[in-house]
Amino acid sequence: MKNFEISVLDLAPVKQGKSIHDTFQDSLSLANHAENLDYKRFWLAEHHNMASIASSATSVLIGFIANGTKKIRVGSGGVMLPNHSSLVIAEQFGTLESLFPGRIDLGLGRAPGTDGITAQALGRNPAIINEQFPRQILELQKYFSKENSESLVRAIPGEGLDIPLYILGSSTDSAWLAAELGLPYAFAGHFAPEQMEMAFNIYREHFEPSKHLDKPYILACVNGTAAETSEEAHQLSTTLFQAFLNIIRNDRKPFAPPVADMDDIWSPMERSAVLQKLRYSFIGNQSEVEEKMKSFQEKFNVDELIINSHIYDHQKRLDSYKIFRKAKDSLIKA
Repeated sequence: MKNFEISVLDLAPVKQGKSIHDTFQDSLSLANHAENLDYKRFWLAEHHNMASIASSATSVLIGFIANGTKKIRVGSGGVMLPNHSSLVIAEQFGTLESLFPGRIDLGLGRAPGTDGITAQALGRNPAIINEQFPRQILELQKYFSKENSESLVRAIPGEGLDIPLYILGSSTDSAWLAAELGLPYAFAGHFAPEQMEMAFNIYREHFEPSKHLDKPYILACVNGTAAETSEEAHQLSTTLFQAFLNIIRNDRKPFAPPVADMDDIWSPMERSAVLQKLRYSFIGNQSEVEEKMKSFQEKFNVDELIINSHIYDHQKRLDSYKIFRKAKDSLIKA
């Protein structure tokens, strides 16, 4: 099995009984922990109008995390580009890269990261999204280029900086775009697994080398809950199950502590729907998550695995990422 990187996706989860200030402090603590464990990168995802997620001002939070760490790459997984002006994003990430040279990633998605009404409040026009998103990526590349110094509109900071772009996707649409532009491709397998295999095949088969990347580079995001015992891991994972059950029920309350039995909460139909969405969730003790990593890699052979962990207890969350680090290292040595 080839070596692969492991990274962290943090949604800045807001927990019941905790403040948003607590959330941000926990995110920083997790980033320091991931850095000490030699995780590759720490990404934050843009969401809006969700009481359970506090990463709406993504670039601001990236600055906070980067300032509190030393070497781990920090970035967006991702910025929902049609929610913003390309120039403003170029300036924001140009500022971040200028403050933290060589450590900033810019992952880009086209989805709103919210509900339809909030998407309207963000000024999105759904009729032009499919044209707007590729155009905005090209605009960003132009703003970051040295050649743009003669243009009437310039990104300062931003111009001439090497800020790597990543295309994010939850369907096959962005796979075509990432392949065409020769950019790395990250898939949201942690909540939209249905088209992941097809998307990877499209990306690999149609990839066109660029000055940014000479061969395909795939990142896959999965859910991860690891603990010393399988029983504890499955109990901790009920926070994740409740979070997705709340999405199905359109109930956006903060993340809940684990429960003894999910069957007391969900119906059989809800259980089926949640587990379908969470099919790529690595839950268990070290040997179990190692085996799930192995099976996943045998099927998808990705370059990087990004782990998203919904665990209510902060120390248990830190422990989970430590177990995943051990599992990955053990798998590669085997």
